[in-house]
Amino acid sequence: MTSFISWYILLTLLGWLTFPLAYRLFPALADRGYTLSRAAGLLIWGYIFWLFTSLGISHNDIGGILLALAILAGLSIWSFVTNYELRITWIKSNVRLIVTTEILFLAAFAFLAFVRSANPELTSAEKPMELAFINAILRSPTFPPRDPWLSGYAISYYYFGYVMTAMLARLTSVPGSMAHNLMTSLIFGLASVGSYGILYNLLALNNRQSEIQNRKSSIGLPLLAPLFLLLISNFEGVFEILHRRGILWFRNPATAEMTGPFWKWLDLKELTSAPIQPPQWTPDRYLWWWRGSRVVQDYDMRGNPLEIIDEFPFFSFLHADLHPHVLAIPFTLLAIAVALNLFLGGWRGTINLFGGRLRINPLGFFFTALALGGLAFLNTWDILISAALIVLAYVIARAREDGWRWERLEDLFLLGLPLGLTGVLLYLPFYFGFSSQAGGILPSLMYPTRGAYLWIMWGTLFIPLFATLLYFWRGEKLPANWKLGFSLGLGFAFFMWIFMWGVGWVGSIVEKDYVNLFLASQGMTAGQLFYATTLRRLSYIGGLITLLAILIPSIAFLITKHATREQDNTETSTHGNTHHATLFVFLLIALGALLIIVPDFVYLRDQFGYRINTIFKFYYQAWILWSLASAFGIAVLLQKLRGAWDVAFRVVIGLVIILGLVYPAFSLPYKTNDFKPPFGYTLDDFERIQRENPDEAAGIEWLRSAPDGIVAEAVGDPYSYYARVSVYTGLQTVLGWPGHEDQWRGGHALQGTRREDIETLYTTSNWELANEIIRQYDIRYIYIGILERTSMRVQEEKFMAHLQPVFQQGSVTIYEVP
Repeated sequence: MTSFISWYILLTLLGWLTFPLAYRLFPALADRGYTLSRAAGLLIWGYIFWLFTSLGISHNDIGGILLALAILAGLSIWSFVTNYELRITWIKSNVRLIVTTEILFLAAFAFLAFVRSANPELTSAEKPMELAFINAILRSPTFPPRDPWLSGYAISYYYFGYVMTAMLARLTSVPGSMAHNLMTSLIFGLASVGSYGILYNLLALNNRQSEIQNRKSSIGLPLLAPLFLLLISNFEGVFEILHRRGILWFRNPATAEMTGPFWKWLDLKELTSAPIQPPQWTPDRYLWWWRGSRVVQDYDMRGNPLEIIDEFPFFSFLHADLHPHVLAIPFTLLAIAVALNLFLGGWRGTINLFGGRLRINPLGFFFTALALGGLAFLNTWDILISAALIVLAYVIARAREDGWRWERLEDLFLLGLPLGLTGVLLYLPFYFGFSSQAGGILPSLMYPTRGAYLWIMWGTLFIPLFATLLYFWRGEKLPANWKLGFSLGLGFAFFMWIFMWGVGWVGSIVEKDYVNLFLASQGMTAGQLFYATTLRRLSYIGGLITLLAILIPSIAFLITKHATREQDNTETSTHGNTHHATLFVFLLIALGALLIIVPDFVYLRDQFGYRINTIFKFYYQAWILWSLASAFGIAVLLQKLRGAWDVAFRVVIGLVIILGLVYPAFSLPYKTNDFKPPFGYTLDDFERIQRENPDEAAGIEWLRSAPDGIVAEAVGDPYSYYARVSVYTGLQTVLGWPGHEDQWRGGHALQGTRREDIETLYTTSNWELANEIIRQYDIRYIYIGILERTSMRVQEEKFMAHLQPVFQQGSVTIYEVP
């Protein structure tokens, strides 16, 4: 409880400290950046701390953290003293917004902290890796931080979010095993107020341009944004209940076997098997909630299944996955706010570049580059998507001022290229030690997504999006734009199909052996593959039609010949606001649709060999964009619909919300043992180690306070208890999870024979050979616990004869090399 309170107070003070600067950074937003001030402050604070430590100006300690905070405070004080009367006036006139924001942040932060305290384990999936990074950063004297799982090397991963976590942990004296759960909860809180703020700004703009002036609704309705972003889930939970209840399963009288043609057609893996008897309403299949993140299923041409990751935010927080895609959520929302501010004419000014004129002032350009570069450091995939949103928002804003003409193409490159370059330069030290497994683009020949999967995954957002588009389509009678939008939408789909096969054709020339091997694996010639995959794509055409039905009208609205900004300001018709908030929302919708469509045609090449990671990253970003757009559409329609249409809409959306909350309502009790943790509530996972293996816990605690050095421990497969010493101490081990190092570094070369050498170190009886390995990897501590003894035939006599045991308790012995 004390740790939670210290984090809450620290982040609240950070938000208030940053607000004067945020007020200056977001001049076009109604909330003047108040709801985003915590995220903006954490970004700027973390950036200064990381940069100064990377350049050797400061150290990775309390002093370096406080120095960075002092610089942030100086910037904010300077911003406050210039026109402080305006800031005071704004605060006095926006008390309701401030109170609502503060209550929402506390409630969201406390809610997820409570959930995590009922289930604080950090043992499954990627959580040990995340904890290893946090502890390694806490243990590293300078930056780049040391890779805990590959001694002698720095982390080769996007680790900015873990720097922020370690920074907060050190300042509040919280151990890494508790900071992981606190940071997960904090991200939930920051995402809540960030999404609330974006929808508040959109609705404030929308209402200002219409007849609606209800201030209460402008405070309450934005709560739809955190609801749809963080709680509303896909329909998989509903199907889990239907399956467990035995609905649409039939018993064959002749054989007494259960048959379910619908479930076989739906093909949701475990749900194709007959339900356990007797039927009930509560899902109880082991880890049933995991299937919610694995809705989409791919098959190669031989019918072999390939699992696809299609996470959504609530699943991530339920799972407590503090991976970069989760850490980046508040800062993605910050980038969306940057795009909205730019779209609304914030940062007006001029920068002359390469003979062209960029309509943005230097402060706005720098902060935009800082936010984009930070996203690349947080989760590299996100920079392209957020950059596209920001640049397109700028181009559309210019089109509103000056019309659609060829100069807009100049605007696109004039902002995009310098912005991307500046974003890279601001974070240049990160790129010096970063290598990626990405290896170009591959065609997704065999993997179109079934419409059934799309509706299960996206149905809770499809319905409000279609309702929103239909409402505005009915009001904006634009047949010419409809035709152009239809042509552009179909043209994009046809282009992607041609591009997909073009990439495949180029690949057949450049990497002929690889292509021949691929064809052989499918048992087809190139012509047979073309025919079979085309038939499959046509049989799955419903999915593409659904997405085009969203993309086409969105494009049509975006390319409408809009009035100038001055004319917009006098617009008072029911649909005149399309040129303001709604136009930006259409951009969110269109970009989200593109993110879902693209992986059906191409994917980024990596070590997985198929589109698992591209779907994962693109779908996650699309959920963020579409949840905001859905919340906006619902809020507007709740304000504007009247009569029978209003009643019908409220019934449908109410049903959507109920069905969307089925997954959280049933998965939370399952994951937390009905909120009855057998060993009490706690946020510190290390208490589990102390309870389950006190000898191991004592050895780890000794190493935490021991002098720095490389530790040897057993090496094994990922997603297991291997590498636990480096995970909980932050010390470098010779080799942690080999597969993850392969992914982070794009190959196996740097690992060499480390795995075999460590096994030899423990199993050989030859001291000279063991000592040679110790010297080769500069090992200081040799850890021998239950895992070492059970996974290898440890020959401990050589260590006993030549080394001094510095720790010994029960099954754990730690030897130190002189």
